[in-house]
Amino acid sequence: MLPYRTIADAEAALGRSLTSAEALWFDYSAAKSDYFLYCHNILFLCLIFSLVPLPTVLLQLARPSGFDRFKIQPKVRLSSSEVFKCYKDVMKMFFLVVSPLQLASYPTVKMVGIRTGLPLPSFWEILAQLLIYFMIEDYTNYWLHRWLHCKWGYEKIHRVHHEYTAPIGFAAPYAHWAEILILGIPSFLGPAFVPGHMITLWLWIALRQIEAIDTHSGYDLPWSPAKYIPFYGGADHHDYHHYVGGLSHSNFASVFTYCDFIYGTDKGYRYQKKLLEKMKADQIKEEWRSGDSTRDLKDD
Repeated sequence: MLPYRTIADAEAALGRSLTSAEALWFDYSAAKSDYFLYCHNILFLCLIFSLVPLPTVLLQLARPSGFDRFKIQPKVRLSSSEVFKCYKDVMKMFFLVVSPLQLASYPTVKMVGIRTGLPLPSFWEILAQLLIYFMIEDYTNYWLHRWLHCKWGYEKIHRVHHEYTAPIGFAAPYAHWAEILILGIPSFLGPAFVPGHMITLWLWIALRQIEAIDTHSGYDLPWSPAKYIPFYGGADHHDYHHYVGGLSHSNFASVFTYCDFIYGTDKGYRYQKKLLEKMKADQIKEEWRSGDSTRDLKDD
């Protein structure tokens, strides 16, 4: 809750006029508790888990002509009942684990210094903090994810997430309850080390989950704006991890590819990519040869 009764009080405290964004924030948040504002994350996550996966899930179910070539594992298709079961299981875990965890973590959020007041952070401050959050989460998630692929971690916890060898967007948060707790730690470390505004925290939670849904979508869409992000792994990078399954020692990173490259855990993936590129090149050469033979017969 803001410590100002009116906009005039806020402007007097800041020594300047409020920006348009700050005036909107004042109108919305002035009479709301910090706890209520923090709990917006539950609504945001529910909407993201339910709506963001829909485009690629509907692509898989409808199979419009021309889109099959973008599916990373085109031979694997889930039925509508299987898709709905995945969503139902995710929502069950959301209400039983994720939401209570969000509610209970508020004291920690206040302790590390997440603020709700004025002034609002600048665009560049938000961007810099989000970049730091992604870097911290990616590095720590990499090592925890590798640990979950040890024999005990995989058999007791992580195998649940790998039930989908050809993942869909709804399967991004599909996991054992213990994995949700373990891999939630990297997501919190960034805001703990570099605390920002509540708006920045909202954006961070939303963008991280949207990114996870993208990497589990099962589609490598060439027009995705994420392809312009340096070192971004995307769906193709993470889909290989699910394709290999429990035996996987490749592509552990959650967002970027540099950890897998530095620590040598993308060798299988890079070998497969080279092999597929060679097979495509050989196929094109064969088609050209067949075409030349056909033209020669016509000329004769």
